[in-house]
Amino acid sequence: MQRLALNFSRWSVGLLFIFSGLIKANDPLGFGYKLQEYFEVFHLDFLSSWATGIAIFLCTLEIILGGLLLFGFWREKVAKGLFTLIVFFTFLTFVSAAFKVVTSCGCFGDAIPLTPWQSFSKDLILLVLIVYLFLKRKSISPVTENPKVQRWIFIAITSISVLFGLYTYNFLPIIDFLPYKVGTNIPESMKIPEGAAQDEYLIMYQLKNKKTGETKTMSDKDYMKLEVWKDENWEVVGTPERKLLKKGYDVKIKDLMITDASGTDYTKELIENPYYNLIIVAYDLKATNEESINELNALALNAAEQFNIRTVLLTSNSAADADAFSKRKKLFMEVFYADPVPLKSMVRANPGLLLLKNGTVIGKWHHRLTPSFDKLSSNFFSK
Repeated sequence: MQRLALNFSRWSVGLLFIFSGLIKANDPLGFGYKLQEYFEVFHLDFLSSWATGIAIFLCTLEIILGGLLLFGFWREKVAKGLFTLIVFFTFLTFVSAAFKVVTSCGCFGDAIPLTPWQSFSKDLILLVLIVYLFLKRKSISPVTENPKVQRWIFIAITSISVLFGLYTYNFLPIIDFLPYKVGTNIPESMKIPEGAAQDEYLIMYQLKNKKTGETKTMSDKDYMKLEVWKDENWEVVGTPERKLLKKGYDVKIKDLMITDASGTDYTKELIENPYYNLIIVAYDLKATNEESINELNALALNAAEQFNIRTVLLTSNSAADADAFSKRKKLFMEVFYADPVPLKSMVRANPGLLLLKNGTVIGKWHHRLTPSFDKLSSNFFSK
């Protein structure tokens, strides 16, 4: 029975750590953005510039510890490492849940979104399993006692983990779980389907008795049912609180609004263009790869001259900064503005390129993999 419990804990923890590490390593920039939220909460903003590097390190550490646990190597060190890591993660998820400072922990990236309390519950279960493994660590048997083989397996796991994180950072996620993945129709993803369930809320009133000073909390339903509103002795004080009872249909894209420099909304016009159009996303022009901007600018010029294709640049910078950048780089494309959050979700690159047609994402590229004009022409424009 003890052997069964040990193997269950070992395989559950090992596989979950590997899965969690791989899912986040698939999108290290996204995990880095989540870490920046935590850094802001704990007033560690000086770490923000290192967020992606820290993200890759944590993903690699998760995969290594999970892999070594399954192989049974260096059980003392692995058990201590797992315990330290899960205590750290449990603390973060508790802070997120209790103080509502980070709405999603990013434990499984965008692949499996979890609420803060779900994340905390998951970490508590893992904590119990890891404590059990720590107490029974001497009973963990390695698959081989050969130090040389153990060392080479460790090097292989570490190398694969690091290279995977670096690859997805320098290019794009292997599997795209983001709302703007290829094949997505953006206008449809911004709508609530007809007949879909809506969010259900309960309104809570704070009531105060004018004569006695007594206070009580009451829902809007009870307020109307008991006809408290007819009693002149009771008055509503403060701002009513809305409590979510049941989550309705979750719109995939809910925060996209594209404007020009004067604030005019161009979202509908740009995302519902029935023809091919190129969207260059550079959420931060101060940190963008300017050499790639030059290449994309040349691509935009050729696309306009030969196929009359519209190209726009989306950024979150101020209109003044964007205008100065556009003049300095002699940009051929139009410049529009959006919040950095949806821009970061469009493509994990700065800059990145999207090809749209009738609102559907036909292609998406990191600036390091930008296709040539001839390739775009033969694969899309000329057909």
